[in-house]
Amino acid sequence: MSEVVLKKCNSYQDEELDTKIEELLAELGGLSSFVKKGQKVVLKTNLLMGKKPETAVTTNPQLIAVLGKKIQALGAEVIIADSPGGPFKEQLLKRAYAKSGLTAVAEKYNFKLNFNTDSKKVEFSQGKLKKSFQVVDFVSEADLIINLPKLKTHGLTMYTGGVKNLFGCIPGVIKADYHLRMQSVYDFSRMLNDLALLINPTLTIMDAVIGMDGEGPSNGNPKRFNYLLASRSPFYLDLAAVKLLGINPVERVPSIKAAVEDSIIEKDKLLLKGDELIPFASVEIPRIEKESNLLDRRMPDFLADILEALLRPKPVFKKDKCVGCGNCAANCPPEVITMVDNFPQVELDGCIRCFCCQELCPYDAVEIKYPLLARIFFAK
Repeated sequence: MSEVVLKKCNSYQDEELDTKIEELLAELGGLSSFVKKGQKVVLKTNLLMGKKPETAVTTNPQLIAVLGKKIQALGAEVIIADSPGGPFKEQLLKRAYAKSGLTAVAEKYNFKLNFNTDSKKVEFSQGKLKKSFQVVDFVSEADLIINLPKLKTHGLTMYTGGVKNLFGCIPGVIKADYHLRMQSVYDFSRMLNDLALLINPTLTIMDAVIGMDGEGPSNGNPKRFNYLLASRSPFYLDLAAVKLLGINPVERVPSIKAAVEDSIIEKDKLLLKGDELIPFASVEIPRIEKESNLLDRRMPDFLADILEALLRPKPVFKKDKCVGCGNCAANCPPEVITMVDNFPQVELDGCIRCFCCQELCPYDAVEIKYPLLARIFFAK
């Protein structure tokens, strides 16, 4: 499970993708060792929102097309699925599939797009932090799940990849409840690890041909990495991807820190295969907030509260880009954003800094601002 295969891949052209995916999976025993005739294979894409492929927000549709054809050739059914941010409704899914290029791919190759928006509570007694989850039905209906994350940095969790992509197995706005209940970035990351253990995808293949750095997962900068990664373990794949991003030590990423501390992975056991992993030195890695309880343990409450207020980032809404759609207010977990004259206003005392407003803004109209003290305190 600690094996991660890397292959250099310089484009989304079908011929190159076909060759590189074949080589990638050969190192893990070949696609036929995972996929069998007659199976329903869910391709759990990253469909954060309806964005064009060139924005690098979602898993590239050409990668899905090439992989899907290989699955079909083995006699299995291909189902493309995800639960994007916002309400989990068929009409919104149709829009997201179409804008991201997945509708065209599904129609061309006779793949199925998931429109089942039902979900059920699933118990998970092995969870370190979370003992049950509300999980979308496409998970239980699949014979196997292939997890297809996009390599991106993330304004809340620093990095998003194999583990974080599985948060899309939680339906729509219920994700907001998880943000609200686990306001600590570390606890939120431990919850994501529990969810990944529950979903347990058969295979994770990462689209890192063109990823994103900066204020991801939706408002960063498309960046060319020219890699594909694959592993049976989303945890070890993330460990390799974090090394690729040049994040050192790797425990700076909360989900990696939690996975190591909870004995899900042992970082020294990572086994790299395929092409050489060459860390990038020029990746813009977002700062993330320090755990507030670290301050609470070291000073009186009133001082911790003052310092935290001086350190905490805040969402700032750009008047030149905001169109007054209200998407930020509709998807704010603590409901502290209101629309005043078609422009968002946020009550910062109630803001939990989940940054869903930025993540789900289709117009790049939300910026995360750090106070001067925070920029000094969080300096890399």
